[in-house]
Amino acid sequence: MLKSTVFLMCLVFLAGAILPIQAGFNIQIGKSVQQPVFAAFASFLIGTIALFIYLLSVRFNFSSISATQSVSPIFWTAGILGAFYVASVIIIAPKLGTALTFSLIVGGQMIISLILDHFGLLGFSIKEINWQRLLGVVFLVLGVLLIRKY
Repeated sequence: MLKSTVFLMCLVFLAGAILPIQAGFNIQIGKSVQQPVFAAFASFLIGTIALFIYLLSVRFNFSSISATQSVSPIFWTAGILGAFYVASVIIIAPKLGTALTFSLIVGGQMIISLILDHFGLLGFSIKEINWQRLLGVVFLVLGVLLIRKY
């Protein structure tokens, strides 16, 4: 159990580490055509193709897609949220800098994550807010302030 948890933590850390690199790549694409939102579009298009190839390679049963009819329509807005996130980073990171942009992203993620965990929203298991978790968010906010100042 511990080995799998450590592996998952490393994988998620790697996923987080890739985000600023992805932003830099997307910024360059956006600059080349002088339209940052095109870079977000290209990113999602290429990502969609890559995911489709992956689904084919694992022999995904596409007939199971009909089961998604039972999913609330609000959950389908996840793609819009992802597009908003990617486009925002492409537009804002060159103005604020990578470190400040991503420290603000992490701060926002932590605050919402605490709320989702505390109330068990969206199917997450309940993990109540306590002073240790709040202290962690305070440290993140202080980190954002330090990055902003220096």
